[in-house]
Amino acid sequence: MPLPFLTADRAFEAADDVPLPYDDRDRWRRPYRPGPWRVGAAALALLLASFVLFAAVVIAATTQLASAAVVFALALLVIAAAVRLLRVGVWVSARGLRRVGFLTTRTASWEQVVSVRTVQQPVRWLGLPRTVQGQALLLGRQGRDTGPSPLLTTHNADFLGRAEAFDRAADSVEAWAEEYGPR
Repeated sequence: MPLPFLTADRAFEAADDVPLPYDDRDRWRRPYRPGPWRVGAAALALLLASFVLFAAVVIAATTQLASAAVVFALALLVIAAAVRLLRVGVWVSARGLRRVGFLTTRTASWEQVVSVRTVQQPVRWLGLPRTVQGQALLLGRQGRDTGPSPLLTTHNADFLGRAEAFDRAADSVEAWAEEYGPR
């Protein structure tokens, strides 16, 4: 029984040159995968939320529903925080560059972007006040009095211990800036 979809000798059709549905350049996308520190922290938060939800069920079965509602609301808050933690990072599209933080989101159109470059400098370790020597991808914007702001670092939750992944992500963001930035 021949399986033509598994063989390498079949002829490619002209329809193979059609862009794939996930290749929509107008959608916001993260040009890298979330790192293990970020995913691990979100997983632990979701594990905590499951215990809090179980506690809400036990409280609802044994005591007042108002107390259970408060605990249930706390569990929903923990779940929302875990989901937001997974969304933190740098996102790109044909419209611009978006830096999503835990509480804030800042978007810069490609016309505002002056430079995107990788430099060697002291960077914050996992977002804490302690700094270590590492690399940072800096964004220079028009109309900013302050200097360039770091988008990605080698010691944030996405790239700690993953230098190759940082290099690929920085190259990808720089390629987007080169393609869509002002000429």
